[in-house]
Amino acid sequence: MIYPSDTLMVVAKQPAPGQTKTRLCPPLTPTQAADLYTCFLQDTLDLIRAAGFQGVIGYLPEPAEPYFRHLAPDMHLTRQCGATLGERLDHLLTEALACGARRAVVMDSDSPTLPVEYLSLAFEGLAEADVVLGPTRDGGYYLIGMKQPHPDLLRCVQMSTPHVLTDTLALAEAANLNVTLLPPWYDVDTIADLQKLAPLLADKGYSDADIANILGLNWQRILEKTLPA
Repeated sequence: MIYPSDTLMVVAKQPAPGQTKTRLCPPLTPTQAADLYTCFLQDTLDLIRAAGFQGVIGYLPEPAEPYFRHLAPDMHLTRQCGATLGERLDHLLTEALACGARRAVVMDSDSPTLPVEYLSLAFEGLAEADVVLGPTRDGGYYLIGMKQPHPDLLRCVQMSTPHVLTDTLALAEAANLNVTLLPPWYDVDTIADLQKLAPLLADKGYSDADIANILGLNWQRILEKTLPA
C-alpha cells in the first residue's frame, strides 16, 4: 500500500465483550463496555473524516479485517504487528514512513471528544519538529507523530503507565529530537474518566442531544443505566 503524504492512523480493536474496555467492568458489563467502545470507535473515525485526512486503521485482531472493511470502507486497513503496544505503534509509523508518508501520525480510538483541529495541529507541528505528542491527563498521550522512524521512543517506553509521556520526552531529549506538544486532552479508560465526560460537555454548553451526537447514541443510554446520578 502507498500511504498518503500526510498519513493519519488510528489504532483500533474489534469490539468484543471481555476484550475491549475491560477496565470499565464493573460497573459496566462486558457487553456494555464493548458497545461503548463501538461508539468511541465510530466517533473517532468520524473525527478523522471531519479533519479531511485519508484515514488508515491499524486493527486487531488478525481476523477483524472484514469487520473494519464494513465499518469504514473509505479507509485503508493495516494489521497491527508486535507483541507490545510500543512495538505495534513503531511498526505502524515505520511502515507508513517507508511507503510514501512524509509525515505520519497515529492516534488512539478512545478520545471521542478530541477537537478536530488538534489533528491538523499535529501535522503543522511536524513542519518544524521531529516529533509531535498529544498529552493526556493521565500521563500518556492520545497521539504521536514523526517524520522519520524513532523506534526507541516507542519500544523503550513501558506503556500504560502514568509516566509514558515523561519517559518519551526524556528519550527524545537524549536523542536531540525537537518535540512539539499539542494541547492536552483526555482518553476514556476508567469509570472515573467516563463520569467526567458528560459534565465537561455540559459545561461547554452542549445539550443532552449534542452529547449523544458527539459520543454516540448508545453512550448516554449505557451511562444512565450503570452510573449513579
